[in-house]
Amino acid sequence: MTATRDAASRPLISIVVPACDEEGNIEPLAIRVRACMDRQPVDFELIFVDDGSHDATWQRIEAAAKRDPHVRGIRFVRNFGHQSALLAGLSAATGDAVISMDADLQHPPELLPAMIAAWRNGAPVVLTRRRHVADSGGWLKGAASSGFYRLFSAFTGVRTGPGSSDFRLLDRAALDQLLAFRGGHGFLRGAINWLGYPSTTLEYEAGARLNGRTKYSIGRMLKFAVTAVVTFTTRPLYVGIWVGIALALFAFVELGFVVVQYARGVTVPGWASLVGVSSLLFGFLFLLIGIIGLYVARIHTALQVPPVYVVAAETPRAATAATARQEIHASRS
Repeated sequence: MTATRDAASRPLISIVVPACDEEGNIEPLAIRVRACMDRQPVDFELIFVDDGSHDATWQRIEAAAKRDPHVRGIRFVRNFGHQSALLAGLSAATGDAVISMDADLQHPPELLPAMIAAWRNGAPVVLTRRRHVADSGGWLKGAASSGFYRLFSAFTGVRTGPGSSDFRLLDRAALDQLLAFRGGHGFLRGAINWLGYPSTTLEYEAGARLNGRTKYSIGRMLKFAVTAVVTFTTRPLYVGIWVGIALALFAFVELGFVVVQYARGVTVPGWASLVGVSSLLFGFLFLLIGIIGLYVARIHTALQVPPVYVVAAETPRAATAATARQEIHASRS
């Protein structure tokens, strides 16, 4: 059988890895991924996306691409965020299925064969879930993560369980639908669940970060959570409306109480009541205006349609996907 026919008969798996200031993890991850994938009856490409790193991450990616034809690299002009880097890698992937994972080696490459096996057995989406969620990043981060997913599921109706991550496999059909879903790119794991493809879930033990430190500060986590909820539901607006109705009823009850007391000739310190009720209502009105402002801001952003990311450089690659498959297959022969 010729190399071309062999390449065509073997599925191509794309592995997408966003990386920001991960210079110490690029080579170890590439080695472990290749060790796992070389034993599989598939071809693969490993796509690193440098999300505006300030260290030697891009140089490490370029070096890995020169050593290994499976490796490709994309570099942003600046930091656009993890979800944008992930989206860039997914958009560049040419595989029949695409796996996304983090660069810090907390997503074990040794799970890749099981994910591929689940896909070949018919699962268009293969999700993963960390065991011992509370131990991942400390009890406070674990509790905040668990609380967020419960809140997100309750508000949006899109079930997303604690321990969810961007370590997953998508079939090409599911990936194409995800890339077409422009509104959900701020929270990809929510968009994937919203699409509703049948899925299977594999559990894994999160490894220790090999080098560097986490990029998700408390501020970034809060921004991520707000973006996720506002993107997928308008229910916070309805919560504001119902709270407003309740406060209005409370104000009318208090007004009735004041009128009754006045009719009975009981002295009522009116200024305290008026100031208290006015402060309460104005406080809620400002809160409601703030919630509305979030949605107006998203409408403004959507109308502008800015680029989600800007690519500064890429490692050399084959002109077509078919040629890339042949080159990757030839490297394994």
